[in-house]
Amino acid sequence: MKKRGPRTKRAETRPDTADAYAAFMSRAYTMELEATERYTQFATRLEAQDNDEVAMLFRKLAQIEALHAKRILAEMGWPSVPALVPAFAWEGSEGPETAPLDALRPQMQPYHALEIALRCELQAQKYFENIASGAARVRAAAEEMAAEEREHAELIREWLQRVRRPASGSG
Repeated sequence: MKKRGPRTKRAETRPDTADAYAAFMSRAYTMELEATERYTQFATRLEAQDNDEVAMLFRKLAQIEALHAKRILAEMGWPSVPALVPAFAWEGSEGPETAPLDALRPQMQPYHALEIALRCELQAQKYFENIASGAARVRAAAEEMAAEEREHAELIREWLQRVRRPASGSG
């Protein structure tokens, strides 16, 4: 048996490599962009239905998500959208924080829109919490992002308390 020299750490075999972190941040960036777009669509729909107060909340959520995306670009030093790593495919056709497009219905009530947004934020929180069990650098970023999603969910819960719950079967 041939004697081997001292073991060297190979970056590609370590779970906490810069590549793993970049792949995670690429996914997180995509989630933030998708959420920004969908919250903007919700706001536009609600404005068209004269639900300006709740539309304003969705505009605020869209701005928050856009700021998160911008922060990720700055932190990673990326000049533009990174390429997505295929190993991190979503379970469905869209990211965990993105409401299905068919959820935007005519005559949508503000309460229903808030329920959808809450579900999206909780899904994103769970997604980041699941990732937080991984490598240290990725775990730290995922824990921070999960905490942000928790804050978003709490904001939406507060709004659900303010908005009248529609009668069943409406919107």
